Amino acid sequence: MGVWHGRSLRKPTGGRIRPHRKKRKFEMGNPPTETLVGEERKLKERRGMGGNVKKGLKFATHANVADPETGEVKCVRIEEVVKNPASQYYERHGVITKGAIIRTEIGLAKVTNRPGQEPVVNAVLIKEEEEEG
Repeated sequence: MGVWHGRSLRKPTGGRIRPHRKKRKFEMGNPPTETLVGEERKLKERRGMGGNVKKGLKFATHANVADPETGEVKCVRIEEVVKNPASQYYERHGVITKGAIIRTEIGLAKVTNRPGQEPVVNAVLIKEEEEEG
């Protein structure tokens, strides 16, 4: 079944609202692109308004991790998702979202962008104590 972002056909009281027009294509939605840690990087393309193509990351292998102390940004391999405050389900299944804490080759990092909406994973290096507290 498709995702539809149009107005509900029911009033708060439960009564029916008679639609004045049919559903339109621009009211359509998409299920979320749940970015996972994978063996090979894979993108998911969606059609946007005006024929625009939106690219989201389906499987991620590497992340651009910034070190706030030195200011350096390194492209490092993602090992696993340690914590995801967005959802227990996402944490259990290893889904990467904004705010998720991932383990990389150089340490723990917090994701700062939305990989389901952008084709990269950007993160900031955090100390081990910050994650536990």
